[in-house]
Amino acid sequence: MKKISTLALAIGIALATPLSQAATLDSLEARLIAMEQRLQQAEKRASDAEQRAASAEKTVARLETQRGNAQATAGAAGAGAFASAPTSTTPAAPNTGTASAAIPAAPAAPAPAPVAGKPSFADGFEFHGYARSGLIMNDSAAGTQSGPYLTPAGETGGAVGRLGNENNTYVELNFEHKQQLANGATTRFKAMLADGQRSYNDWTGGTSELNIRQAFVELGELPAFNGVFDHSTLWAGKRFDRDNFDIHWLDSDVVFLAGTGGGIYDVQWRDGLKSNFSVYGRNFGNIETIDNTIENYIVTANTFAGPWQLMVSGMRAKDNDERINESRNNASAGDTGAHAMLALHNDSFWGLADGQAKTALLYGRGLGAEVKGLGSDGNLTQQAQTWRLASYGVTRLNPNWSFAPALLAQSSRDRYAAGDDYRWATLNARFIQEINPNFAMAYEGSYQYMDLDPQGYKQRQAVSGGFWKLTVAPTFKVADIGDFFTRPEIRLFTSWMDWNSSLDRYASDDAFGSSGFSAGGEWNFGIQMETWF
Repeated sequence: MKKISTLALAIGIALATPLSQAATLDSLEARLIAMEQRLQQAEKRASDAEQRAASAEKTVARLETQRGNAQATAGAAGAGAFASAPTSTTPAAPNTGTASAAIPAAPAAPAPAPVAGKPSFADGFEFHGYARSGLIMNDSAAGTQSGPYLTPAGETGGAVGRLGNENNTYVELNFEHKQQLANGATTRFKAMLADGQRSYNDWTGGTSELNIRQAFVELGELPAFNGVFDHSTLWAGKRFDRDNFDIHWLDSDVVFLAGTGGGIYDVQWRDGLKSNFSVYGRNFGNIETIDNTIENYIVTANTFAGPWQLMVSGMRAKDNDERINESRNNASAGDTGAHAMLALHNDSFWGLADGQAKTALLYGRGLGAEVKGLGSDGNLTQQAQTWRLASYGVTRLNPNWSFAPALLAQSSRDRYAAGDDYRWATLNARFIQEINPNFAMAYEGSYQYMDLDPQGYKQRQAVSGGFWKLTVAPTFKVADIGDFFTRPEIRLFTSWMDWNSSLDRYASDDAFGSSGFSAGGEWNFGIQMETWF
């Protein structure tokens, strides 16, 4: 209506005005039109402001609802945990016997406000996993001996390569919850459920090895921490150490520190120089003479300077020297130990090509002489000494071929008996040939030489000789066929292996001592899947 009135007024004035006043009327009409445009713009701005206000009111209402739900959920979870907490044989606080009704309930603390983008528990939840499973048989369509640690050297860590050489089902299920609070602090909870099976049956509950392998909490970016602790992370619980690393295609860790304990990651001394500190506990089992469980405590400092890593550990297992082992010549095991590792983490294929490579030199004495599974072997003597060298890498030779070589060698003396000597070295290489975007051929070759003198430990015999294995594996993928570490994969495989006949007499209870499995050449066939995410 305003537009019609304004226009009518302008027309009326124009009709009633003499021609001599035309210029004046034109100017008046222009001003009226400009005024109308400004009124329209003001109305539009008012309408936009009303819409933004309504949207803001809805957002505030939604956030208030989410905050209320989160507080209600936290309160219910806390009450449920209190009500269902299992009875402990070692309670955290003394039980006075006072009825719970006589204890006034403490007021509930307000739940910390999550930052934008993390409004609920579900938003911080993650699920990760690893699994492998497959079937393997010999050329008579019968069960056969297999495994990455098949040879006599495998007892002391001598892996020979896993491709076409695994017959088990192994699964890891990782559940994590992460959040960042309004004050900038972060939290992380992780639990790992794992199981391993060698049976091919669909129901294996009777032989299950189901286990909680990890359960820990991390607290990071704590506002009260500053200086060298500014970006550090505290942790406690049962876990694999964050900085373990391995040669995946050998199925061999270079170093594996794990157990139950606590520590701090990323103490930043300066740019490019940081350290981690931890204490872990492990158990060795019972001592027959005093019927007690031996606990081994491992204190570790792990320092990183650019691509270099220096890891130093000390350990103590009180009373482990009273352990009885009738098959060992000397009467007692060690009760202390030391371990060190110097590692170089290359971001290229040893500087020769694009890719990655890692090299590590490890030394251990006493209980530290198990240099891979740190602190895990309670039978080591106090005089035991071990050196280990590991070096491996991955690169692309051309658009269709990838190459991954590995060298693993170890020398260990006075390990389980005075004067014993275990020496072995493995040279392994895997090639991947891309055929098309979903199919590749994998080829792996391994050679291991060993010279083992156990000095009668567990009635083992002194032997020396070589083992070799060749595998061809047609492999199917859904994407990134040329990437060495993408999964899932489904592989068919054929493996041939042979070894010096002298190795057959090392032990009557190992793979090479098995009936019908002896030097002269063995064929294995099968199918396997492997996945991680």
